[in-house]
Amino acid sequence: MDDLRATPFSAGLLRLLAESLRDGERVVWRGQPDGIARAAMWRFLWWIGFPWMALTVLALRAGWIDQAAQPLVMVGIAMVAAPAVMLLHDLQTLYVITDRRALILRTAWGRPTVSQTSFEGMDAVFEILDIGRGAGHLNFASGRSTRSPDTDYTGSYGFRCVRNPAHVRDILDDARSGKTGRSHPESPAASTGRAARNA
Repeated sequence: MDDLRATPFSAGLLRLLAESLRDGERVVWRGQPDGIARAAMWRFLWWIGFPWMALTVLALRAGWIDQAAQPLVMVGIAMVAAPAVMLLHDLQTLYVITDRRALILRTAWGRPTVSQTSFEGMDAVFEILDIGRGAGHLNFASGRSTRSPDTDYTGSYGFRCVRNPAHVRDILDDARSGKTGRSHPESPAASTGRAARNA
């Protein structure tokens, strides 16, 4: 299964993946967050942001506000732009399951990062939280810092807004139990061979 969409960021993500794989490590699955589903979760910001901007402009023209106009406009712009920024962030994110661990790779804003969780460091039971539109959060570790974009407020960590999370959970469960015998036919591991560096 391969859920990597072709975008201007794909090459950088695949390059980072190739560099992160260890000797002999095989990719079982790779995919990305469902950015549309995440944007839909935060669409209420548009419902607030656009009226906020309209009221700010009206108040400015009526002379009700003066020096406060700039911060009010900035707040409105932030609310309107937030879902689009999240979508752009998701396009620069890659989820990977190998025969040894789960990886979350990012090239967002020119700062490549690799977060890895070994099978031994995962919870015994994986958790799925449905968010609609066929997407959900697949949590496979707990007790993580809530500062991570891949952790919720309870410290549950995993793939956020992933499409068909139940299927991805089964792939991860099979990989952890050793039932997966070969890599994905289009995986970078098959084409690049060995990794350039360890994650």
